[in-house]
Amino acid sequence: MATATASDFEVRRHDSFGLRVQHLLHGNPVLGPLAVLIVAIIAFSIVNGRFLTATNLSLVLQQVTVIATLALGQTLIILTAGIDLSAGAIAVFSSVLMAQFCTRAGLPGIIALILGLACGTAMGAINGALVTRIKLPPFIVTLGTLTIFFSLNSVVSNSETVRGSDMPGLMTWTGNSIPIGNFRLTYGSIIMLLLFAYFFYVLSRTAWGKHVYATGDDVEAARLAGIQTGRVLFSVYTVAGLLYAVGGWILIGRLASASPNVGVEYNLDSITAVVLGGTSLFGGRGSVIGTLIGALIVGVFRNGLQLAGVEVVWQGFAIGLLVLIAVSLDQWIRKVKT
Repeated sequence: MATATASDFEVRRHDSFGLRVQHLLHGNPVLGPLAVLIVAIIAFSIVNGRFLTATNLSLVLQQVTVIATLALGQTLIILTAGIDLSAGAIAVFSSVLMAQFCTRAGLPGIIALILGLACGTAMGAINGALVTRIKLPPFIVTLGTLTIFFSLNSVVSNSETVRGSDMPGLMTWTGNSIPIGNFRLTYGSIIMLLLFAYFFYVLSRTAWGKHVYATGDDVEAARLAGIQTGRVLFSVYTVAGLLYAVGGWILIGRLASASPNVGVEYNLDSITAVVLGGTSLFGGRGSVIGTLIGALIVGVFRNGLQLAGVEVVWQGFAIGLLVLIAVSLDQWIRKVKT
């Protein structure tokens, strides 16, 4: 009898610990991704001494800048329990349009940039209108526009790459860098970090941000509470389109060209960063800071595995495994009893 009592106590003790962890992660969704990032950095620095060098770390940041910017827009949409498969297509199409405005139309760089950003915003608004006005599922809408935008991208560009040297300096400015010792911080990375800081404030401190979370958590309850959920959803997709276009501008600087043949993997990479960052695919829970950490996790793993001599196919395997673990963890956290 005494043994059974001790066993029951041990089970309750372990259950209590698990519940504490579950509640902790539910209240602080950033903690899990942050722990993964720290462990990954420590592990890869042990495997290869070059990993923690300033030159390599600046390379990691540069590699994740475009994906992180796209993932920021993706986060806004996923917070509303939606998804956007056209993120990469909008970014690449926007970059091609900017290049064409400069070269074929002969417009000044600033005008071409503004028009490119406006076009990206319009593409996001088209997604939002189809979701809110026609009531089509976000997955179907963005799957369709993914194909449409990539097709138009090829038509407008004639499948030809525009070199950075043929465009005004403003178009490739985001690829310029500020040296900080051996660390090189690009202007594109600075823009990306400023955007994350701004949207962290917007989502945590403004009524619009609270409405985004409420709509994603329970759209019907939000509507009954007086929130105009249709407008919120439309605005989210529109703002996301603008962010994708900014990502397209950063992409031009990153590649020193505008190519219609890149970005096929950007859609899944942006979703991967959001999921790894702790934002729930079911909406209503997550943080843009978590998304930034998630993008860094992807960059750190790919860079670290490459330095360790791991083949590309196994790098993809590792990232895919991380995504499955992250989604499983999210399912477990959502079961917390409050």
